[in-house]
Parts: sequence; structure tokens; C-alpha cells
Amino acid sequence: MGFFSSGFSGRRRPDTPGLPPGQYLTESFPVLSTGPTPRVESDRWRFTIETDTEFVRQWTWDEFLALPAEDVSTDIHCVTSWSKFGTHWRGVSLDTLLDGLDTVDRFAMAHSYGGYTTNLPLADLLGGRAWVAYEFDGEPLAPEHGGPARLLVPHLYFWKSAKWVHGLRLMDDNEPGFWEQNGYHMRGDPFLEQRYW
Repeated sequence: MGFFSSGFSGRRRPDTPGLPPGQYLTESFPVLSTGPTPRVESDRWRFTIETDTEFVRQWTWDEFLALPAEDVSTDIHCVTSWSKFGTHWRGVSLDTLLDGLDTVDRFAMAHSYGGYTTNLPLADLLGGRAWVAYEFDGEPLAPEHGGPARLLVPHLYFWKSAKWVHGLRLMDDNEPGFWEQNGYHMRGDPFLEQRYW
């Protein structure tokens, strides 16, 4: 059973530039989860990429932190209708993680500790559009917000930014993840209001 935090207060402001249709602004950072929050110690954390040919890239926490990182300032939009402007993250670009990887796959499935999955077109993960983030507002990412690391794909609804992420499986076909199997849209563009199938 899911739960949510307080913070679902806000005003719809359809005239606000950058606010997708059907969204309202919030100053808080609501927490939504489908189950208990996984507690993943950094010495157990791994991030793995599997391709169509079974090739695997893997990083430990220390190896991951040694990769080139980027600071990202962006707006985020939840399918439950809240938007938060000007959030600040630090993480590793998917461009860095996938650099030089030869694949014909066009999609990816993100896998999280706790069993959550979500599917994404590979095009939505490249070109400076997605990161594996481990800091929020200059602090280590809190477990309730997906720490130690979460996917950050801010141009899509936030369920695509999988919390507690530990890997990507690249795929030729677009298979649905957890919420997509339960009626959520296969892509989730907030400006097109792609909430449900």
C-alpha cells in the first residue's frame, strides 16, 4: 500500500511559465512510495548496466563517486499533479555511464532496490537529459527521496525517476515497468499530460 507525506497543498497557476497543464506548484517535496523505504548501505550499493549482448558494466559506491559529476538545476513534475521548480541535484550523467557502449537497443528498464522498475526510451536518457543523482540541495540524497541514488529524468513525470536505482537493462522492445503495468503511460511527458494509457 502506498503512502504520501504532507505537502500536497498548492495553487494551480495555469498562467505560470514552465508549469505543465494540470499541475500546481509546491514549495515542499512530497514523498510517495509503493511500499517500505529500502535502506541500502553504500558498501552494498552497486550500479550495473546490462546490454542486449549481456555485457555488464558495474560500479561500487566509491567507484561511482569517482566518476565525473554534474550539478543540475531543474523543475520536477509528479503525475499526482504537483510540480516543484528550481530543484538542485548532483549526479552522474547517463551520457557518461553509457559512453562508448555499443548497442542497438532503443529502450531501458531501470531497476531499483525494493523491486521497483520503470521503462524509458534510451533517447530520454541521453543528450544531457538524465542522471543518477546522489545529492539534493547540497546534501546526500535522503532514503525517502531515493537515496543513496535515484534516477533523475526531469523532463518526464517523476515516477520515471526511479528511487533507489541500482541498474539499467537495455532492451530492444519497450516492456512496461511497475506503474506502466498498472495503467500509467509508457513515456510520461508532463507537457503532453501522458499520465495514463
